[in-house]
Amino acid sequence: MKRITFLRLATLASFAPGMLLIACKDNQKKKAAEAGQKTYTCPMHPQIVQDKPGSCPICGMDLVIFDKSNKDASITLGESQIALANITTMTMGSGLLSNSKRLNGRLAVNPDQTAVVSSRVAGRIQVLYIKETGVPVRKGQALYKIYSEQLSALQQEYLLAYAQLKQFPSDTRFGAIEKAARQKLRLYDQSEEDIQGLTASQKQEPYITYRAPISGTVSELSVTEGQYVSEGSAILRLEDYSSLWVEADIYPAEAASIRTGQKVQVQVTGWEDKPQPMRIDFIVPAIQSGSQLMQVRGTVPNPGSRWQPGLQANLILPIAPSANAMTLPVDAVIRDAKGAHVWVETKPGTFLARMVSTGIQNADLVEIKEGIAKDEKVVVTGAYLLYSEYVLKKGSDPMALHQHE
Repeated sequence: MKRITFLRLATLASFAPGMLLIACKDNQKKKAAEAGQKTYTCPMHPQIVQDKPGSCPICGMDLVIFDKSNKDASITLGESQIALANITTMTMGSGLLSNSKRLNGRLAVNPDQTAVVSSRVAGRIQVLYIKETGVPVRKGQALYKIYSEQLSALQQEYLLAYAQLKQFPSDTRFGAIEKAARQKLRLYDQSEEDIQGLTASQKQEPYITYRAPISGTVSELSVTEGQYVSEGSAILRLEDYSSLWVEADIYPAEAASIRTGQKVQVQVTGWEDKPQPMRIDFIVPAIQSGSQLMQVRGTVPNPGSRWQPGLQANLILPIAPSANAMTLPVDAVIRDAKGAHVWVETKPGTFLARMVSTGIQNADLVEIKEGIAKDEKVVVTGAYLLYSEYVLKKGSDPMALHQHE
């Protein structure tokens, strides 16, 4: 019995080192696998996370490695990194915020000075005097000549009525018939001169020439020479650029500070040194489709058509000045879908993202209403580089770990 027990213990002892060695190797492989497993993310879209290299399905950028176990909301940079990124700070304080606000806008065609020329009769375009867009025309200038059998029939009807009236001038019935036939010709854009010429020649003229109702530029041409058109068909579009609309975007919260009739200044891109006075004519009451913006509108003169529709323009909107506002340069505030945030230097070389609430803003400064205390150091240049560096190192939005209450 003792001999059997001894043999069992000896056998177990002989296998134990091998089993221990296998267990150690398995443990080492597990640690190596864990150490080799890396997480990749997109620098521009931190919501894209995967465990292998690749490209971002949104922007196509190469994915970068980040430490997903790092939950620190701050980022620390060395002196050389700070100097290279041109990161500078300022101590928060209160001061005067200037009394103007800049709104982004654009020049647009004034519909009040736009005319669509359409065919008064059905027929064939015999002559098209304007054959391309962009051509300037004067009021009264011939645009096209159209052949119309319907017009020819109306002319014949009028000649008969005119002959009857001439034969029996005292008959009121013939007078009424002549007047009705004349009115039909007038409705087809026949002038009194055209009608007098018809009675003088006693000959039908199935061609009618249409002239420009306003001076302007041909912005759209819908027909070609020889084409048949129906009554009411659009022939061309004329736009007069002697005055233009200025449309500017505003946030709904800003609408209360703007009123119809308010005087503003307009700066057109390229002519910033020549601001134009303008009056707010209309505030669109609805938010634009696909955005969270409203729109204000006014009209500015455009002598010599020096500006073209589509040019960018800024509206300088006067606002009440604030004497004790805490302000930061506009570039110090980063805005995204979560709101606005800035970077605060909590200690030398360490920066923390902080959500803030903003107030009025002009071309250079923005008011900080909440989120930053007086005497805190805030990054004023290089804020976007800090944001990018944080995403590169940690693969997440800095505001995902820190939200201002």
